[in-house]
Amino acid sequence: PVLKDTRHLFFKLGDFQNKLETWLADKTNWKENVLNYCRGWFKEGLGERAVTRDLKWGIQAPAAGYEDKMIYVWFEAPIGYISATKEWAERIGQPDKWKEYWMDSRTKLVHFIGKDNIVFHAIIWPAMIMAHGDLILPADIPANEFLNLQGEKLSTSRNYAVWLGEYLEKFPPDPLRYYLAAIAPENKDADFTWTEFQQRNNSELADILGNFINRTLTFAKRQFNGVPAAGELNELDRAMIQVLEKAPMEIGDLLERYELRRGLTSLMDVARFANKYFNDQQPWATLKTNRSQCATTINLCLHAVRTLAILMEPVLPFSAEKTWAMLGYSGSVHEQFWDEAGSLTLKPGHRLGQEQILFSKIEDKQIQPEIDRLAAASKNQPPAAAVTASAETPVETMQISYDDFSRVQLRLAQVLKAEKVEKADKLLRLEIQVGEEKRQIVAGIAKHYTPEQLIGKTLVVVANLQPAKIRGLESNGMLLAAEDENGQLAVLTPDRPVQSGAKVK
Repeated sequence: PVLKDTRHLFFKLGDFQNKLETWLADKTNWKENVLNYCRGWFKEGLGERAVTRDLKWGIQAPAAGYEDKMIYVWFEAPIGYISATKEWAERIGQPDKWKEYWMDSRTKLVHFIGKDNIVFHAIIWPAMIMAHGDLILPADIPANEFLNLQGEKLSTSRNYAVWLGEYLEKFPPDPLRYYLAAIAPENKDADFTWTEFQQRNNSELADILGNFINRTLTFAKRQFNGVPAAGELNELDRAMIQVLEKAPMEIGDLLERYELRRGLTSLMDVARFANKYFNDQQPWATLKTNRSQCATTINLCLHAVRTLAILMEPVLPFSAEKTWAMLGYSGSVHEQFWDEAGSLTLKPGHRLGQEQILFSKIEDKQIQPEIDRLAAASKNQPPAAAVTASAETPVETMQISYDDFSRVQLRLAQVLKAEKVEKADKLLRLEIQVGEEKRQIVAGIAKHYTPEQLIGKTLVVVANLQPAKIRGLESNGMLLAAEDENGQLAVLTPDRPVQSGAKVK
């Protein structure tokens, strides 16, 4: 890097710290990771933020004397949300309609983001809105942690990713929607694996939800040619009705709080209860001994199917619509009222639609090619030109301020123990000493160092990195290494003895 004098435009972010702290003080319903992140920034004090950059491409600074500067992307990008809404409003011939979305206090603005963008959406952008004065502030910012893939970070440059277009050529959309919501990294990093995707589809969607819906509709159509009338209720019947009546409120509250994982667990619990109810009532037996009781059982099971169709709609829209059609309804499930999902509204004699398999089992042979492709991509290093630099090819990267860099805490750490991670040929588990603290980190250096080579070494680590789960192991920090033109890694160590825990400046 070359140091040089330059002039930039700054946003006086610190002037809004008191307002921001007051605004966030009553956000007790927000996720703790968001609030804690903001508190950390407030504790250090908000300073001025440069909002221009010395770049050749971007949005030119609209200020005299700064024509050669570009607006910092995280200053102009949120403004683009409003610009896009204004452009849309003009296209539909209602140029002022954008104000309903950005200036109406009745509008609820929610930012769905990743944890690495919390500062921009929860501090800088709200301060910009406060400076403007007439725009609404975010009502919630449910930031998620990171989603990894087969134990590693996603990398589009190495093709280490699941591409939606390719996925949809092989599998239907709803199993992916379900799995991503079921493992959503709401409070900690999560890991997408093809084997768990298969297991969730087969054991939950197919065996529980799909099985109940299919067996109920098939039985009702064959034995009653539609919806039978319910008779006298027994204790199990009343318990089934109670579950259906409570489910919309319980699941709805969870989804409103962006707790998708718990919401789907509750949804699947309804399906499990309904399956158990079907089994305990034994309609195949009461069909011969007590037809009225059998009819009551199937009537309530059909109502459970109706309830599930509405409640699964946000995450499983295609399957919900199929279920709605199988129930014989002419309208769309997407138009139904959530609060009425638990109501017993099916009329006796109502004709059912054509039943079909809702969720098909996914076989090993279907996912193995996906696992193999990712394994191959994981072994591929970026081409040398992408990871090396020379005098002829200067490195271009996004510039950060000294304030940004000062937040990264680099420390010296001594390796106490090192061992390979089972079934992960690239990973080593290290026990390190950082000052008086002992930690565990997981590092992808197993192909470059043996455990014995690292024990006793003093390394440079990022000490204030948020803990992450890697292959089921918590990694509390990150070691630093340099990569040569051949893709070989070399860990960073001091050139003379220095005590562990020392700051790297």
